[in-house]
Amino acid sequence: VQLVVPGGGLVQPGGPLRLSCAASGSTFSSYVMSWFRLAPGKERELVATIGSAGGSGDTNYADSVKGRSTISRDNAKNILYLQMDSLQPKDTALYYCNARQYRSRWYNYWGQGTQVTVSS
Repeated sequence: VQLVVPGGGLVQPGGPLRLSCAASGSTFSSYVMSWFRLAPGKERELVATIGSAGGSGDTNYADSVKGRSTISRDNAKNILYLQMDSLQPKDTALYYCNARQYRSRWYNYWGQGTQVTVSS
């Protein structure tokens, strides 16, 4: 599967942002999808995960974004989303989407990172 993430951008503190990740090349609905982020000087963080079926009950969030972020997917359009609200400077990072599938072992695929900067 190939993953493409359009540009993130500059957001003012307190503002919202929606990231998208377009998948092609394989059966998108068979993958567990996640968003990760990497901030300068910090370890990579798993931001949110959504199961292959995509139900709201099949999601998990990092404590740092819980309550102000929503991960979702449109399996008909092969797109993964991350809606983030009340953004804070600490959310500034390079965001990556990840597709994961188990076929005797886990296979991971990554999109290119997109920069999100939260600043006034």
